[in-house]
Order: sequence, then C-alpha cells, then structure tokens
Amino acid sequence: MSRRILVVEDNPDLAFGLRNNLEIEGYEVAVAEDGLTGLDLALRTAPDLLVLDLMLPGLDGYRVLQGLRQQGSAVPVLVLTARGDEADKVRGLKLGADDYMTKPFGLLELLARVEALLRRAAPAPSVAPAPAAAPLRFGQVEIDTAARQVRRGGEEVALTPKELDLLLALIGRGGRIATRVELMREVWGHRAAIISRTVDTHVAELRRKLETDPANPRHILTVRKAGYRFQG
Repeated sequence: MSRRILVVEDNPDLAFGLRNNLEIEGYEVAVAEDGLTGLDLALRTAPDLLVLDLMLPGLDGYRVLQGLRQQGSAVPVLVLTARGDEADKVRGLKLGADDYMTKPFGLLELLARVEALLRRAAPAPSVAPAPAAAPLRFGQVEIDTAARQVRRGGEEVALTPKELDLLLALIGRGGRIATRVELMREVWGHRAAIISRTVDTHVAELRRKLETDPANPRHILTVRKAGYRFQG
C-alpha cells in the first residue's frame, strides 16, 4: 500500500512539481492550495506525511501546524519556508514541525527527507514487552524513556519527539562526541551528505528547556569544530 502525502502549497508550479516527483517515487499525493483546505484535509484524511508551506493564503502554515497538534494529530510535518531567518524555523519546530527546508531546495534532498520522516514514523514491529527501564537522570532532569516523558525539578517538560530522540542519542554515547552528521543520520535518518542547521536548532531548544543557564550549558556541550557531547 502506497504512502499518502498531503502537499499544502499555494504556488501552482511548485505544487505541480512536488506532486509529480513524489508520485514518480510511488507516493499517493493530494494537494491543497490554502491553509484552511490543507488543515481540513489533513484532519479528515490523516495522511502519512504533510509537506507544508508557511506562507499560505487564508491560514498560514504556523496556524495550520498549531491546529493539527491541538487536534491531536501526530502526522509528520516537513515545513517549506522561503524565510531563512532562524527564528522562523525555531517557531515552526516549537509548534511541532519535524523538519524544515528553506526554498529554494534540491529535489533529491527533499525526497531523502520525506523518506526519512516516513521511515521514522512507521510503526515498530510488535515484540514482547521488555522490563521497564529505570529513569535516566542528570541535574534536575528525569527521563522516563518508556513513557517518553521528561521532567525538570518535578515539572513535566514538553519536548518534541525529535528533541527527545536527539537528547537520548547524546546521552547514549556516554560522554563521547557526536558529530552533526552522526546525529542527522541517527535522529532524522538523513544520509551523511545532507547537512543543515536542524541539529543546532534542536540543541538550542533542548538547552532552553533543560539547562539552568542555556547560555552556559552544563550538560549539552558544544565541541568546537566537532559536534556535541553530553555530560551528566
């Protein structure tokens, strides 16, 4: 059964190109030209992936994304934006986007990101339940990996799925350095050739939510010209 992708894009030429190339790859594709129609289709048809432009008539992409998450939709969302400003990307990630690309973008990279998001969203094969793991702790932070819940000082912290995956990937290295390429491959499933600011943006959000002083982090450390390292 082919995966279903909803493209919400008001530029007819770009929407046609995306639909055509995604269908060549074997996906079933629907297109919406404005935010209201896109939100309605996403909630009614529950696609496997949403490719969402931010600058839309009627209802912009931010509000489409917010509406989806408020209605409980967990559909993976790849945001397309003509804005290169990091603040716009951070806002999208905070609202629940899983990844973003800045226009203009390369078709091969977009297809790789689509494939990676769909692969990560695929249900895991059923296995016998494993014994509950002990919570992970550092500083004031406690992580229940089974429930995928994070608390800081006893208060729950709302991490996005990718932020939690990134945090666990750093912790799992036991203090060893993780390069951006390794983190992109492990957390987002991207090929090593694809590099972006996605990792840096997510690390900044983790620090903001979990570090006592995000500007001088104690746990999620930058290793200059190498990557990142977790220190318990």
